[in-house]
Amino acid sequence: MMQVLQPPNWPRPRGYSNGISTEGGKLVFIAGQIGWNEECVFVEKGFGGQFRQTLKNILAVLAEAGGGPEHLVRLTWYVVDKKEYLAASAEVGAAYRELMGRNFPTMAVVQVGTLVEDAARLEIEAMAVVPA
Repeated sequence: MMQVLQPPNWPRPRGYSNGISTEGGKLVFIAGQIGWNEECVFVEKGFGGQFRQTLKNILAVLAEAGGGPEHLVRLTWYVVDKKEYLAASAEVGAAYRELMGRNFPTMAVVQVGTLVEDAARLEIEAMAVVPA
């Protein structure tokens, strides 16, 4: 159903794919999720903790469509501080491996001036293809 697109002479990217092609399946679009829990409360203040919760939120919405992390094809991250994001890479990597395994969708990370929720350190929107 999904094929990773990797030009033959390009170096293999770390932690994401350059492209993914799909055939068949149901497209699932997930709105930007932030690091608060199901009660709209930020339990974690730092980037790593908020990333973990954000990913859990994405996977909870995806589960409603019958999907799992292996069905994600695109993640777009909006971070308020690039340096904070880079400093949290070990914590982000651990949470990613725990929740996503070895699934590497296409990704983009963009630094923004602010997010609508002042306490949010990042927001991630997602797209998935779930088998029909």
